[in-house]
Amino acid sequence: MANNIQAIRGMHDVLPEQTPLWQYAEQGIRDVLSAYGYSEIRLPIVEKTELFKRSIGEVTDIVEKEMYTFDDRNGDSLTLRPEGTAGCLRACLEHGLLHNQVHRLWYYGPMYRHERPQKGRYRQFFQLGVETYGMAGPDIDAELILIMDRLWKKLGIRDKVRLQLNSLGTLAERHVYRESLVSYFEGRLEQLDEDSLRRLKTNPLRILDTKNPAMIDVVANAPVLTDFLGEDSLQHFNAITAILEDLGIGYELNSRLVRGLDYYSKTVFEWVTDELGSQGTVCAGGRYDGLIEQLGGKPNHAVGFAMGMERLLALMETQDQVQLASPVDVYMIRVGETAEQQGLRFAETIRNEIPGLKLQMNCGGGSFKSQFKKADKSGADYALILGDDEVGRGEVSVKPLRDNQQQQQNMSWTQAIKFLVGRVSLA
Repeated sequence: MANNIQAIRGMHDVLPEQTPLWQYAEQGIRDVLSAYGYSEIRLPIVEKTELFKRSIGEVTDIVEKEMYTFDDRNGDSLTLRPEGTAGCLRACLEHGLLHNQVHRLWYYGPMYRHERPQKGRYRQFFQLGVETYGMAGPDIDAELILIMDRLWKKLGIRDKVRLQLNSLGTLAERHVYRESLVSYFEGRLEQLDEDSLRRLKTNPLRILDTKNPAMIDVVANAPVLTDFLGEDSLQHFNAITAILEDLGIGYELNSRLVRGLDYYSKTVFEWVTDELGSQGTVCAGGRYDGLIEQLGGKPNHAVGFAMGMERLLALMETQDQVQLASPVDVYMIRVGETAEQQGLRFAETIRNEIPGLKLQMNCGGGSFKSQFKKADKSGADYALILGDDEVGRGEVSVKPLRDNQQQQQNMSWTQAIKFLVGRVSLA
């Protein structure tokens, strides 16, 4: 007998008992973004490989090692998206959304990277992306931070995350800093690990976010980027911190918080946690004005952030159990041929009369005892019990499943509908 086919390594199923927490978090995200006037954009999972080579960079680990790339039947090189920013910007440029306009957009869905799977890092992972275009001021940078602060509070995990901030300045300021940084590390080559030696030639700023404990001292004594910032960059950054302080949003200045690509400028931020071990970054964002021109658009302004859903859910699971709504409000038990027929009609009447009610009807027959066990297991608040005798009297038996104080009652179908209104959690 052939072995069962299993899921691809690093790509996981989300089982029915897990989806309520996903749905709870996803609804919280939609509610918060809607409150700030952000619109959803839905993007393809597959893009031309050239898009990511131009946006992420050909000498990055993502492009060189991690992308799922293939040639289609026409010989075009295509890639499963490893991130969402490039695709979102491609869509805006393609459809002319950036011409004398401002946009606040968000997207959500799976991303793909071929890397070593571990807890909080998968080959297929779900990501929320939020992107804004056409706004140069520090207020939009601050707004993105406020959005996440509100979301953490809504999901009950504000005390488990903290905000880190830095400024990358302009490209010109960063080039001067880069020269100083390279000179510093070249004088300490014997202290650099293999990864840092490689980055020294291709992406020296990324040495600063090394996770190698042996590199802590040499990185700690490296030149600091903020010492190279000009007046405009400092004013932009100070305006953001002033807004956060005025609204009581705590933050940490992290001079080692960087991005390795030239199109980033000024603000960078991360929400980090100590609850998830090495996977401490839950959300990362920043300003990337230079990417628009790099992808063929006219100079413009862009700032956004991305958040991995698996890490968010892992963080939510560290708190006290979230009170999730049951997938079922009412479970209908039908015993007898007439009851099975009339129960279908009654169930549809209830759904018509109580929009939003989650009613699950027993299907496939079974004894009263076995159906009642299913009713209890469903998580429903009430069971509707319909037998041939009840049908003959035009009644239904309503039995509370979670409240021992309430008694089982027989009532007419009309009375049962009125009873259920207001007693169940309508979606």
